Amino acid sequence: MLYHPTSMSKPNLDELQAAYKQAVDQFVAAIRAEEALATANHSETAMEHWDSADFNVQDAGKKARAARDAYKEGLRYLHYGI
Repeated sequence: MLYHPTSMSKPNLDELQAAYKQAVDQFVAAIRAEEALATANHSETAMEHWDSADFNVQDAGKKARAARDAYKEGLRYLHYGI
């Protein structure tokens, strides 16, 4: 998700920053949910839930990285015009 603005304004950067912060919060929540399952009982069902939680962590991480990249591109455009 690359961001190529024609004009970068402070509200646009604020939106990109807010989206990044939200994505990071969701990533952290997914990690904590996975961690909670890792300390659960040792059943096969618990292991399957733990594996599923890992997929959620991977997806949330991808979204956080994409939001970070979009925000960084906006900052680069603002400061360097590229």
